[in-house]
Formats: sequence, structure tokens, C-alpha cells
Amino acid sequence: MHDRTSRAIKALGKLGELAWWGISAEINSVHGCCQVPCMRWRYKAPSEATAQLIDEVVRASPTQVEWTLDRTRRNWVLLPTRVVIEASGLDGPAFSNVVQRITVEDQAFCRQAQTDLDLIVSGLHAAPSVDD
Repeated sequence: MHDRTSRAIKALGKLGELAWWGISAEINSVHGCCQVPCMRWRYKAPSEATAQLIDEVVRASPTQVEWTLDRTRRNWVLLPTRVVIEASGLDGPAFSNVVQRITVEDQAFCRQAQTDLDLIVSGLHAAPSVDD
């Protein structure tokens, strides 16, 4: 498990018991380049307080690109807003193609988003637990 993945799981886990999680690899295995980052996870007992805390951390992080925390479905998703816009939503048929296109065509964006995700994970790691 990569350092960011283990740090992200630990940070999310301190905010609630994780039932499931998935974090995109930093490097695309097909193209060998930096790829668009995305985190997905589900808490066993999600709470509004946890969601608000995560949203506050994301908004307070000094990111280079805009981020979206989507919690409209069972699994919460954190990813660059550009992907959501260009794919016309997370359920859009073009979602995977948009992620791949950005990965291949815009490495500067991918590197910025990867750096951002590290900052967000650090912010989550430093955040107080919801019970504090």
C-alpha cells in the first residue's frame, strides 16, 4: 500500500469506521504517467458532522484546482471538479473517457491535483475527530 493511500485510510478512519474505500493510483499503469486522483469511501455509519468536517477541510486546503465532495450516493467521492463538469456528472457515460483524456493530455493538471490531494489528506489527518 502506498504512503498516500495508508495516510488517507488512517485519516478517514479516524473520522468514522470505514466500510469500504478506494483511492486511485498516482501513476496510470497503462500510460505510465501521473493520473487524475480520486478517493471513494463509505462509512459504516455516516454522519452529517463527519461530512461537514471533511467539506471544511477540503475548502480550507490551499489547493490549486477546485474539488468536489459528492455524498449523494452510498459511496462518498472526492475528485477534481473539472472531471465532474467535463463528464456532465459522476454518472455521465463519458466519465471514464474524461478521466483518461485528462490523464493523457494534461499532466500539469494531474500533478497539481495530486499535490492537492496530498494537502487534503494532510488536512484530514490533522483534523480533530468528530467526537472531539
